[in-house]
Amino acid sequence: MTRRTTTLGTAIALAVLTGAASAQDSDGVYRADLAPLNAETTGSEAGGTATLTVFGDTLTIRLDATGTAPGIMHLQHFHGFADGDETSRCPSTDADTNGDGIIDLIETEPLAGVTMVPFHDDPGSMEIVADSYPTADADGAYSYEQSVSLPALRKAFDAKFPGQQLDFDRRVIFLHGVPEASELPDTVQSLGDVPAQVTLPIACGAIQRSEG
Repeated sequence: MTRRTTTLGTAIALAVLTGAASAQDSDGVYRADLAPLNAETTGSEAGGTATLTVFGDTLTIRLDATGTAPGIMHLQHFHGFADGDETSRCPSTDADTNGDGIIDLIETEPLAGVTMVPFHDDPGSMEIVADSYPTADADGAYSYEQSVSLPALRKAFDAKFPGQQLDFDRRVIFLHGVPEASELPDTVQSLGDVPAQVTLPIACGAIQRSEG
């Protein structure tokens, strides 16, 4: 009886795990509508739409942006929490905790979490520092599309954020970047030695599973 019970328990556990994986990896479309951040500083209202399409073992990322600074590269990623199951949110003006009138990257972390997956020519690398992010055209617009292996991305994601799933609908997408010549207060924070102009958030949108 004990052996049969153990076998049954193992089978149930495997079924639960398989079901969780299937739910996590099921085909579908996720969408984020990107709204402006720091528009008074950037001088324009950056925004756009992003779609994450899961089909089999492939994730296709599509992002169309407008209102960004023309002629420069714009970092773009999804952000989330590395611990627990908290859902990320885009920051409001209340996130400007030092009162300098600008929501910098560090001030987004309590609500949005940390940078997770980059949207450049190799998202599966999980490398944030890269020179292959999209560059806006003369009108401040750009389109980005990249397909990646979902199993490979999941493996790299788990290595960097142990215990976390991709969980797109718990994440937010940020666009970053203003011209190098932009004058920002010394109080605007960034990561390490990366200039604040590069990481300044200019748009954000919560990822939601599309019903249509």
